[in-house]
Amino acid sequence: MSRLVHSKYGYEPPEWVQADSRLDMWYKDKKRREKKRRKQHAKDKKMPLS
Repeated sequence: MSRLVHSKYGYEPPEWVQADSRLDMWYKDKKRREKKRRKQHAKDKKMPLS
């Protein structure tokens, strides 16, 4: 068994810590992209169609 590492989610194997960090980065980027998309959508709604 590999050595356990203390992370913000508790004690986990190093592979799980790396996977958690990748998921955290992906989720943070997903939220950033969604916020940017919503802002652009709101801006497009305000523009006249003519």
